[in-house]
Amino acid sequence: MNIDIEVTSDAICPWCFVGKRRLEKAIQTLKGYHTVNVHWKPFQLNPDMPKEGMSRKEYREKKFGSPKVVEELDQRMIAVGAQEGIPFALDRIQKTPNTFDAHRLIWQAGQEDVQDAVVESLFRAFFVEGRDIGDRAVLAEIGRKAGLDSQTFLDSDDGAKEVRDEEQKAREIGVDAVPFFVIGGKIAVPGAQESAVFLEAFAELTRA
Repeated sequence: MNIDIEVTSDAICPWCFVGKRRLEKAIQTLKGYHTVNVHWKPFQLNPDMPKEGMSRKEYREKKFGSPKVVEELDQRMIAVGAQEGIPFALDRIQKTPNTFDAHRLIWQAGQEDVQDAVVESLFRAFFVEGRDIGDRAVLAEIGRKAGLDSQTFLDSDDGAKEVRDEEQKAREIGVDAVPFFVIGGKIAVPGAQESAVFLEAFAELTRA
């Protein structure tokens, strides 16, 4: 059986990285039984973020209220990441970027069937290496490593309409937080659920 999974996410969402790992664990158990195709869809957590981004410290303290709350959230995220094999290095991140171009890169990767590699590289670049994934030079390098001519692509308007349209579709069906998974076009799974939740969704789909 072929199972299509749409994942609506943002490249600066740590729970989206965790959700990716948990989904991958679930998919691994299906090998030899079903073929799973994962498609990544755009969602900007900060659609009004300036093109150049802004200080992560300033942004998060404004959003969450105090440095203490931010520190507690980061420690929790690091602990969750460790359980999933993700070495979050949140202290390396200096800037919260505008992710529109990152979503365009993911769209481009989808045209060449290398989305997973690009999404993984974006997550690692931001959360492990602390790189600015709002910088087109960084994005072009990630694309190049996946075999894409991303510099030319990013310097054009290609993919912009498609990204906006896909994001609008997500908001129209009620997506207001990510990650958000749609499995087999029928089963919605909101949030970075444990692998068992995805396995149950797969089982429900195959029973239908």
